[in-house]
Amino acid sequence: MTLPQNPIVVIPARMASTRLPDKPLAMIHGEAMIVHCWRRAVEADIGPVIVACAEQAIADVIEAAGGRAILTDPGHPSGSDRIFEALQQVDPDQAHDAVINVQGDLPTIEPQAVQAVFQPLENPEVDIATLAARISNSEERREPSVVKVAAAFAPGRNIARALYFSRAPIPWDGGNENLPLYHHIGLYGFRRAALARFVSLPSSILEEREHLEQLRALEAGMRIDVARVDTVPFGVDTPADLARARELLAPGQA
Repeated sequence: MTLPQNPIVVIPARMASTRLPDKPLAMIHGEAMIVHCWRRAVEADIGPVIVACAEQAIADVIEAAGGRAILTDPGHPSGSDRIFEALQQVDPDQAHDAVINVQGDLPTIEPQAVQAVFQPLENPEVDIATLAARISNSEERREPSVVKVAAAFAPGRNIARALYFSRAPIPWDGGNENLPLYHHIGLYGFRRAALARFVSLPSSILEEREHLEQLRALEAGMRIDVARVDTVPFGVDTPADLARARELLAPGQA
């Protein structure tokens, strides 16, 4: 079992955020948030990093920071579609055999988390890899905005097969909060062929019911494995989140 040999990291980014307009360009200590995300992905040292942009303004700040940006169709329905278009542009000869999809609103993400999402692809039977962390806050166990993954982690193992994803608390805990529930973290590692297949699939019944794109892959019989990590990266969705990110990334804190 060997890992893909030539991965690429792609960060999808677009300006159309209703809760935090122009989110990728939100400034955090002198640099746009998308630049912070790009730097963290570069530090993971997995492979080249590109930002798949819906707008020229995002491309401009990435290129000014020394990165590579690719303009993509602003009408893409998902980040997966956006990264697939960018991949086709930068690698038409299909030299890259895996794609790591890092969200553009995680300015504090640890490079180790980006590395961790690559590890399940060591198993050649795995199509897609992703991350999860154990829920430590009891309120999050019932919170629909916190997506859970049902995965049976064997003792001493930090990788398990994803059986289902839901906004409901799964698997059933019978009210026993000592039984672990896992918070799904939306970073993905795709084999090249798996990404091509995934974006070609129609939206699925469970995907539309739960509003969770990854269920499309499971319904189509694709295998997703989950790497367990210690913490959930801090995501920025609101002005309050942005203020918190600025605190976390203040000099001496990051």
